This record gives sequence, structure tokens and C-alpha cells, in this order.
Amino acid sequence: MKITAVDPFIMHLPLTASSIADSTHSITHWGVVGTRIRSEDGLEGWGFTGTHAHLASDRLITACIRDCYAPLLLGEDARDHRRLWKKLARNPATQWVGRAGITHLAVAAVDIALWDLAAKRADLPLWRHLGGATREHLDAYNTDIGWLSFGDDLLVDLCRKAVEDEGFRRIKVKVGHDNPMRDVRRLEAVRRAIGPDVTMAIDGNGKWDLPTALRFARAAEPLDILWFEEPLWYDDVASHAALARSSRIPVALGEQLYTLDAFRSFLDAGAVHFVQPDVTRLGGITEYIEVADLALAHRLPVAPHAGEMSQVHVHLSFWHPASSILEYIPWIKDHFAEPIRVEDGRYVRPEQPGAGTTPLAASLEAHGQSLG
Repeated sequence: MKITAVDPFIMHLPLTASSIADSTHSITHWGVVGTRIRSEDGLEGWGFTGTHAHLASDRLITACIRDCYAPLLLGEDARDHRRLWKKLARNPATQWVGRAGITHLAVAAVDIALWDLAAKRADLPLWRHLGGATREHLDAYNTDIGWLSFGDDLLVDLCRKAVEDEGFRRIKVKVGHDNPMRDVRRLEAVRRAIGPDVTMAIDGNGKWDLPTALRFARAAEPLDILWFEEPLWYDDVASHAALARSSRIPVALGEQLYTLDAFRSFLDAGAVHFVQPDVTRLGGITEYIEVADLALAHRLPVAPHAGEMSQVHVHLSFWHPASSILEYIPWIKDHFAEPIRVEDGRYVRPEQPGAGTTPLAASLEAHGQSLG
């Protein structure tokens, strides 16, 4: 199982709409940026992180994989993925220039590829390779119908369609207008359309300050909100803790946190109720498991952020006992050998060997970008 090749790649994949926006981001494509790792027995593992398809910064990730990490990986035994994670993530030279950001996104791609390779070598889907499923059912919540850029009427129509026509019982709506009462009115309209029995979460993408979030939360509490995701600036532990103490709406966060230690800070402060790790932001599957175990130790539910559009998280969510529900955004699924599937609002358990990360050759050809 010696590693013989590390080949980075970039794909820019179109969304289901021409463009979308939340309170802080506006994009037209999703970046799938990562690497293929080959071993001497002929197997290939694929791993990637998720980006906003900004080619210049995507190339920084692939350059880090190619120039910094590939020399540390070639000739190593691919089965030693936990040791290799430490070799990369704690490499003094790259750690010196970044213990998060570009270097950690690159570690994530490599680590996912090594886990994919291990599961393929075992001829098992990742969830079974890890020890088997802990649940029969995994509910999906639909985020793709709730973007802030959607007009009020379109938002309501899409939410109603997701529930009535597609079988979703859980949805998420973006918030973050300059006037938070505008968001309250939109949520009221959605709640009227979907009824009282459908679960609705909301996501602020870090837009508001604490006074604004408190004002909004007081007005939104009667709407039975599952969670308020990223209500404040991502690293502000104290303000999240203050909001968590003051509001009856649970706080969710994690997609912008890079390390186990960052999650521990929020958990120790009582600043989060739904823990949302992402394999593409953390150092891959290895560090994700550590965060999920930490959440379990605090008896808090894990609801992963779909930075890899749930191709990997579906495996981890069926397997890990702290998992609760899983985000559904269908932007990239049809570009993979085993795309995620949701039927009647629930994920279908994947069955092909690996971590669900093998891209289609046709998609690499059509949407691949130059590494520069």
C-alpha cells in the first residue's frame, strides 16, 4: 500500500440556480478542490475540500498539496492514515505558516483521500469500514430552497414544494438582512406555508452583531426554530455564549471552525447546542471523528455542514452515534460515481466501496481547471 502518486485537481461545478447568496457570500459555482492518491496495488483514493470556485485561491490549495504534502506522502504506507495526518498537520514548516486556512484545507483533502483508499481496499463503504451503521434512518434538511437572494414569493413557493412534493420534513432558511424584522416576516410567511409540523432551521452566516441577533431572536422565538446557525462572527465565543443564555432558540455552528481546539472552546463556554463539523474545513475525516466524539461526550447532537455537499458526511452520519440530521444541497452530487440520494426526506445509505468521493471522468474533463 505504498503511495506512488499524489495528483491534485480542481473542478468548478455549476449550482442548481444561476447564482445564490446568503448574508455574506454570493457564488455561481462550487469548487471541488483536492487530490487523487494512488497506491502501488493500483487503487485510487479521492479527497477534496469545498470552495467558492475562486481559481486563484483554489490553486493555493492544490499547490500546497503538490509542493508541500506530496513529498511527505510518496513512499509512505497509505494504511497509516492517522500517522500521516499528524505528519502533515503537525509538519513544522507548514504549521508555521498556517495552522488553519489553506494548509488545513489541503490536509483535509489528503486525509479524505486516504480514508477513501482504505475503505476501497477493504471493499466496503466507509460507514461499514468504520464499524457499521448506528441508525436505520437519517433525515435530510433542505438548504437549497432557502437562500437569502430568493424573493419572498419564490422562497415560500420553494419551501412549500420541498415539503408537499419532495417529502422533506426539515428545511433551512437563510437570514441576515440589514433590518432583521424583514427576516422575521419572511420566516412567518414560510411557517404559514409549511405548517407547524415541519422543522425549520435558520442560518445567519455570521452577519449580525450580538444586539441585532438578540433583537431578532426575541421576535423569531414564536416560530418554533430548530436552531439559529452562525448568528454572529464565527470566532466570537463570548457573544455566542451570551446569545445561547439569552434565547430559547438553540445555537448551531462549526462550519468555519478548523480545529478540535476551536470546537472545545465553544463547548466549554456553553456557546453551542448543535455541533456542525465539516470534513473539508477540519483536517478531514480524522479530525471530524475527534470533534464528533467531543460532541458526544457533551451529549450534544452533530449536524454536519455540507462543504463536500454530504458525499462523505452521509457515511459519517449513518455511522457516528452523535449524528442527528444532515444538510442537503444537490449542487455537485451528479458529478460522482455514487451520488447522494434522498427519498421522502431521508438519506439513502450508500453501498459502494469508499467514501463517496470518486468523481466522474466526464465531470473532470468538462469542469476541470488548470492548476497553473
